[in-house]
Amino acid sequence: MDLKEIQNLIKFVANSGVAEVKLEMDDVKITIRTTLEGNVTETTYVQQLPAQAALPQATPQVTAPIVVNTAAETQAPAAADSKYVTIKSPIIGTFYRKPSPDKPVFTEVGSTIAKGDVLCVIEAMKLFNEIESEVSGKIVKILVDDMSPVEFDQPLFLVDPS
Repeated sequence: MDLKEIQNLIKFVANSGVAEVKLEMDDVKITIRTTLEGNVTETTYVQQLPAQAALPQATPQVTAPIVVNTAAETQAPAAADSKYVTIKSPIIGTFYRKPSPDKPVFTEVGSTIAKGDVLCVIEAMKLFNEIESEVSGKIVKILVDDMSPVEFDQPLFLVDPS
């Protein structure tokens, strides 16, 4: 089972409203737990069975740089969005618009941002990575819902740099 299939399974479970799913295949054992009412928790365990020796992995907390692409690649017509800068996710994880549930959102549509401003947080493996803007401008559109899973290079924001 490759990473793309695991991501699709996580999305399916999150959208289905199921509390827990366990899947065991030849060499992979996966458990996905979600709680959707009030407290949102998404726990995914992927375990390689002893057929392969697993290498220890370091998980340092990183403030990930963002990827900026001037060609808009969203569902909106490309001609209308061509003047906007697309801010994309530098990592796979869960997108959050707030630093914590009781705090205000980092940015709104219509907000003016400067280079280095924190736009959102992406949680990956229980680490919260602040995503900073590499451009100055005005937020035109937020392309991802709060607490949604995001993939690498997925568009998050449209910014008007003028």
